[in-house]
Amino acid sequence: MQPLGDAVDSMAHRTGFSGVVRVDRSGNIELAKAYGLADRGHEISNTIDTQFGIASGMKGLTALAVVSLIEDGSLDLTTTARSVLGGDLPLIDDDVTIEHLLSHRSGIGDYLDEEAVDDITDYLMPVSVHELATTEQYLAVLRGHGTAFPPGERFVYCNGGYVVLALIAERTSGVPFHELVRRRVCEPAGMPDTEFLRSDELPGRAAIGHLTVDGSRTNVFHLPVRGSGDGGSYSTVADLSSLWSALFAGRIVSTDWVAEMVRPRSVEPRDSSRYGLGFWLHASSDVVMLEGSDAGVSFRSTHDPASSTTHTVISNTTDGAWPITGLLDERLAT
Repeated sequence: MQPLGDAVDSMAHRTGFSGVVRVDRSGNIELAKAYGLADRGHEISNTIDTQFGIASGMKGLTALAVVSLIEDGSLDLTTTARSVLGGDLPLIDDDVTIEHLLSHRSGIGDYLDEEAVDDITDYLMPVSVHELATTEQYLAVLRGHGTAFPPGERFVYCNGGYVVLALIAERTSGVPFHELVRRRVCEPAGMPDTEFLRSDELPGRAAIGHLTVDGSRTNVFHLPVRGSGDGGSYSTVADLSSLWSALFAGRIVSTDWVAEMVRPRSVEPRDSSRYGLGFWLHASSDVVMLEGSDAGVSFRSTHDPASSTTHTVISNTTDGAWPITGLLDERLAT
């Protein structure tokens, strides 16, 4: 069998992969490689330390920030969204709870309904992206979406639900959501390079998202200028490895709460997976996953607690990560 590094090199070459790959086993780095360009206009290469957007991978960090507030008594899984939102977003059912939102079982209407999206590289934001920089500004896109089904009835992936969670966390704590995530998740996890960067002022270490493998168009007009609870933070493969280690060591929230977060709440047969609170779960094993896909972003990080194996693939192109994640899933499962 071809060595893993050679197999990844071959797949990256065939698919024009732009991004970074890292594999850890039992705390040791087995593979860490970067490919392609972080900035095509200036021909700046990606490195293993490049910061990449992780799209919906952010939902795991949002869930951890919310659960940390539950753990300190500020919130509860049974806390209703209405008790915090007051008169805002009146179309959200009064019975929707924190647990419903975390598990994608709230039934609230979604401002970015992925089931209704034909092409993720379309211009999907209902307002100008520069108007979405703070958590409270997202109220403009969350309004006007009626209830889709009664709370708790079923699983339907909902981006808007995680922005509502960010609003709840910010209002409950009195700390801006971006800062709350830094204090309660990134600092205890040892993730210094994970942050909510503005897409119109990216620092030199951050990769610019490109819509296609070989084109020059970027995603700057496709996504909110600064992300929120449903996605949009930037991170590195080293930080994501640290996240998994800290999570299962109980350094972010207690191990009892980690067990609660990775307890399956729903089955998603279309994706052959299950869902807990903020984390995707393998259909038949204890493997835990974070995943995200946006215009100019594709990301998956997978952790197997039983073998202490982690593999992370991040690309600054739309759908660019999936061939290599598929390769790693197959090779590391054997």
